[in-house]
Amino acid sequence: MKTDALVAEIGSTTTILSAFDKLESEQPVFLGQGSAPTTVLEGDVTIGLETAMKDLAANLGTAFIEPKETFACSSAAGGLKMSVHGLVYDMTVKAAREAALGAGANLKLITAGIIDEFQLEEIKNLKLNIIMIAGGVDFGETRTSLENARIIAALKLGIPVIYAGNVQNHSAVKKAFVDSGQSELLFITKNVYPKIDTLETESARKIIQQVFEKHIILAPGMEKVRNLIHDDIIPTPGAVMEAAIRLQPELGDLVAFDVGGATTDIHSVTKGSQLVEKMLVGPEPFAKRTVEGDLGVYINKDNIVAMIGKVKLASILGIGSDDLERLLTDYPPIPDPEHIPLVERLTEAALSTALERHAGHFIHLFGPSGKMTLAEGKDLTEVKYVIATGGALTRLPGKQAIIKSALKRTNNLLLKPHPDTKILIDEHYIMAALGVLAKKHPEAALSLLKNSLEIR
Repeated sequence: MKTDALVAEIGSTTTILSAFDKLESEQPVFLGQGSAPTTVLEGDVTIGLETAMKDLAANLGTAFIEPKETFACSSAAGGLKMSVHGLVYDMTVKAAREAALGAGANLKLITAGIIDEFQLEEIKNLKLNIIMIAGGVDFGETRTSLENARIIAALKLGIPVIYAGNVQNHSAVKKAFVDSGQSELLFITKNVYPKIDTLETESARKIIQQVFEKHIILAPGMEKVRNLIHDDIIPTPGAVMEAAIRLQPELGDLVAFDVGGATTDIHSVTKGSQLVEKMLVGPEPFAKRTVEGDLGVYINKDNIVAMIGKVKLASILGIGSDDLERLLTDYPPIPDPEHIPLVERLTEAALSTALERHAGHFIHLFGPSGKMTLAEGKDLTEVKYVIATGGALTRLPGKQAIIKSALKRTNNLLLKPHPDTKILIDEHYIMAALGVLAKKHPEAALSLLKNSLEIR
């Protein structure tokens, strides 16, 4: 069977393979999907990919599939592991962090100021994929970002380093990497914090994804996938963000929820309300992503269980403690019917907690003139649509109730979406795949996404 494109999404627990056809027509087609457990622990993710291919072929009723193009996104093996190093945490460090998360990075280390000896050892041991250096507004402080660049260049880690700090340091940073024999690994882009209260994260976000693709072959277990793919491989969260950004002009302000096996990611594309904007104590990016590395319903399920409490969880499920222990001990990556009620409760807790962490909030300060109310963080009050993607929120039978529960949690200080915000489900589970596909087939990707969300 011939088709236009296959897109692989290699997740931490599940590998999904989606087939698409008629991408150059006005009515592109989603043909179907195959899935299999991800086999990163076996040291070869292509085992899971090949199994997903067989599953896809069986679902399409064919013996073989011959695509014109193949694409992929991945969050397996820890995804895109990064560290960011800036000057002041609430300014340049925050800007660099937003750029990294927006690109789909899994942040392992964040530092403010000149890197010390303990942080240096941590950098050496983390097995990072990329390092980002920021610091100083343009034509402002120069010492911190330059010193950090020299320190990292001297480590000779053999991994890409992105400099997104004070423009005055460009020549000196280049010299540091030339002197260390690392010049080919240095990428210089626009300052992520060029002036006070201004974030410029888009250039850095794009270059992070480009660097990830260029060096993906160095990541353990991914070199075989790179040989099978005709086009770019990008981080899965970055692909979801790309899809959300392309959808926003069509729908209006939105937030996308993705509860996964290892993390819970929230992507928001909104400027917020004018009223709250005037109250903000610091700038926020138009497109923002947060990743909660402790909230995953498979790899990190024990964290969520501990957060809820086993006694309370057993009571919610209406089962005894022994039955709960049995379910937790025999816990599959893809839930069977017996485990679905448990996974739904864990998903609800993960989503509610992640949303509270992502959303901004009002803060009350008291001064000589009395009480003053300000706002801090991302304002989601103008969001018109909530989009649910990822395995848990597209496949669990109680997905709608899970999302409504997260939206209805009351906290008058949180800048979260309205409880009655319209919910759209990525019914075909292809949002990440279409974020990848949009780089080459933008119109087809947008049409397919709207169809999956059942937008007429």
